[in-house]
Amino acid sequence: MILQSLAGLPAFLVYFCTGLVAIVAYLFVYTRITPHNEFQLIRDNDPAAAIALGLSLLGFVAPLVSAIAHSANVLDCLIWATIALIVQVIVFFLVKVPVPNLSGRIAAGELAPAIWLGLSSLAAGLLNAACMIY
Repeated sequence: MILQSLAGLPAFLVYFCTGLVAIVAYLFVYTRITPHNEFQLIRDNDPAAAIALGLSLLGFVAPLVSAIAHSANVLDCLIWATIALIVQVIVFFLVKVPVPNLSGRIAAGELAPAIWLGLSSLAAGLLNAACMIY
């Protein structure tokens, strides 16, 4: 009985590790394209940076979860994860249009721009995840 339950463990490990690699890659790329240094701001106890980055991460993970659940193989999953990353980068640049100096305002600890960016990222991620129907 237990051995039957563990039969899926190799696939679980492959997809779990793939997901972790995708998340690390996302955080690496996303934090490089934003003018503010999210991790330094979070270390400095800036809640605005934590909110914006945390919700952005959720906006990336939602389609990643969908890709893991629906992909034919790991390569397919990584392709969709890359698309999810690109969507999040586009959202960052679109959200800056109505909010001048978005990064500077987040770095200054302003919550409204951080919430706007974070929830926009999450909304785009959820839409992205829903559209991943193969």
